[in-house]
Amino acid sequence: MGAGKILTFLVAGMLGISSAAAQPSTLDRHGGLVSIETYAPNIVHVTIALDRAELERGPGPGFIAKPDARGWAHRTDASGDVFTSSALAVTIDAKPFPKAPSMMERYFLPSLPPVSVTIRRADGREVTRMDGWEMVPHEVNGEATFRVGASFADRPDTHYYGLGQNQEGILDLRGRTIDCRHNYDAPAGETVCVPFLVTNQGYGIVWDNPSVTTVSPGLHSRTSFQSRVGERVSFFLITGDTTDDLYAGYALLTGQTPLPPKAAFGLIQSKARYESQAELMGIADGYAKRGYPLDVMVLDWFHWTRMGQMDIDRAYFPDPQGMNKQLHDRGMRSILSVWPRYEREGRYHDMLVAKGWLLKDSSGNAVEGLPLRSDRAGALLDSTNPEARAWFWDRIRDNLASQGFDWFWLDETEPDLVPSGHFYSIGSGDRYYNLYPLVHTAGVAEGSARDRPGFRNLILARAAYLGAQKSGAIFWTADVHSTWEALRRQVPATLNMAASGIAYTSSDTGGWMWPNGPEAQRPVLVDPAGATAMAPSYKDYPELFVRWFQLNTFTPTLRIHGQRPATAIWEYGAAAEPILAEYLRLRYRLIPYLYSLGHGTWRSGAPFMRALFMDFPKDAQAATIGDQYMLGAALLVAPVTEQGATSRRVYLPQGTDWYDWWTGARHAGGTWIDASAPIDRIPLFARAGAIVPLGADVANTSVRQPLTEIRVFPGASGSFTLFDDDGTSDAYKAGGGRSAVLRWDDAAQRLSVSGKLPTGQDAQALLRVVPGRTTN
Repeated sequence: MGAGKILTFLVAGMLGISSAAAQPSTLDRHGGLVSIETYAPNIVHVTIALDRAELERGPGPGFIAKPDARGWAHRTDASGDVFTSSALAVTIDAKPFPKAPSMMERYFLPSLPPVSVTIRRADGREVTRMDGWEMVPHEVNGEATFRVGASFADRPDTHYYGLGQNQEGILDLRGRTIDCRHNYDAPAGETVCVPFLVTNQGYGIVWDNPSVTTVSPGLHSRTSFQSRVGERVSFFLITGDTTDDLYAGYALLTGQTPLPPKAAFGLIQSKARYESQAELMGIADGYAKRGYPLDVMVLDWFHWTRMGQMDIDRAYFPDPQGMNKQLHDRGMRSILSVWPRYEREGRYHDMLVAKGWLLKDSSGNAVEGLPLRSDRAGALLDSTNPEARAWFWDRIRDNLASQGFDWFWLDETEPDLVPSGHFYSIGSGDRYYNLYPLVHTAGVAEGSARDRPGFRNLILARAAYLGAQKSGAIFWTADVHSTWEALRRQVPATLNMAASGIAYTSSDTGGWMWPNGPEAQRPVLVDPAGATAMAPSYKDYPELFVRWFQLNTFTPTLRIHGQRPATAIWEYGAAAEPILAEYLRLRYRLIPYLYSLGHGTWRSGAPFMRALFMDFPKDAQAATIGDQYMLGAALLVAPVTEQGATSRRVYLPQGTDWYDWWTGARHAGGTWIDASAPIDRIPLFARAGAIVPLGADVANTSVRQPLTEIRVFPGASGSFTLFDDDGTSDAYKAGGGRSAVLRWDDAAQRLSVSGKLPTGQDAQALLRVVPGRTTN
């Protein structure tokens, strides 16, 4: 069964599609036109406008699904027009003929015909209600347009998540106002707009507008969306019995999340910047000499002779092809940073100007840098133009991939040259403000698929939009500060990106900015002696790096990066190195578990770094916790983000018992505990019934990794699907690789396996049942 069919089957099978079909309808509410398109029994697209042409042009950028009316029926009764499926009833409420307005109403009533849409479950329970819409005329970037918006009913017990990335340090968006735009310069750290709002009430709203959007979830008893540019209101509503149903629906609409190459689950080593081939290979040699595993070396910016040359400076990197061959011979891979900016003096600039393939001002001239910061020299490639983005990939292929580089880091995908007030080929930069990361990554993904068939692509990208996950990109939280405050903000920021359907997000381990923080207020837990990664005055930076590395050991990807003198794990001092080495080895032992979770995300659309609300929807305390999370169904991670802390409060959700990963101590769910957290320990718990396969120590993921144990935490029955393949090809999309379902029968205390393990080993010989000791 093909991947797309799997997702369709998942949505349909869970919610029961019937065979009867009804065509999508356009309704008139006294001049307010409403289009209802259905995509699955649990997915409906609502468009509201005054101009019929706006209803006929379909969803905006990022959506790939086609309407599907199977299982839907339409009737008209006193309540209005009702569209029903096995999962939903969508009512476009009837509106009486408008009466003449009173004197007061002449001044204060909106001019738009009133439209309201009520969504109920099949049993009649209301999901939500769109009870107002707006189209306010104004001029933006010389274009006569509208500010468009809609408001939805709210319940006091509704909590809201997603909307991309913000770094204000809070998971639950309720009662806040989110400026949904790509903004590198946001005060708390870069913001990224992915306008998918998920609730703990079994529904999500996908807002279909790429302009700057303000969202106020649960503020003054309603949730409102307001976009700066548009001529219609357009949104999708997805419902489900679980949050995973919502992500299956999101993947159906916008595309699946590919399984990254297995190397992406190992250590990705980077620095801003390696200044020579000798320095980069010296770091790779350093890992090998010390026996530390490593999968990917990254060559960041200023490896070029000039920005936009799309070349390698041979004065400092004399033999890039030979360098990559050495890495490949060791089973390693490389990533190269490629920017979409072109200096006037570069060899491609004038050609791009002549073809009109750069961001333009109102006079049609290429926009050259911005006045906001001095590092913004150069013009921006207009990746909304399909010819421009095809050319961009061709230059990557011919100039860079030809030198042996495996994958590419598409930096500045916000883009860094802010498009407001300027123009893309498809229209105003204000109208398409948030679109760039979708089209820019798509061009490279499509080119790589065409020219490197069967080779699994990987893209490192700094921003996302609806559907950007389907490009095979992994994301990070941008150039964050190297402080404890920044570390604390990474956990909810990453969880909300995952809640937005962007499963692969992590952060620069140690922060990107030059290490500079306030003086430690508590005793420093890691002796900084011998550290070369920072100035001697930042005495607690090795401690910060250890805690950050512990966090990222348990995120979808583990990448070290930063603007500091040194970044490799032995460069934080003699006290830090053995702790970091142990967590690095643990990361590699967990790869059979993590890689299987990644395969599950490709099949289902659901992220595997999960805020607690996703797995414990009936636990009211879990709804707002943003500093701990689940990694897959098995592991609860509670990072330490306070300097000098040797313990932290941890909430163990109700409905299951929990095991301390390190001690085996067993705790009842629904309780808060004080978890011990000496500097060499991150609080980590496994739920009862969990099955965690662990692999052998390997140099990198190119080495066949047998399992060393299958660890089971008794107290409940459970299952886990173990997957493995070659780690580099796209064969998994056509059923390649091998899977085995591991099942633990708690009553019988028995592990069973469907078929053979992917490694060919005997599961019973690997079984380790954690004895556990009850503490409460």
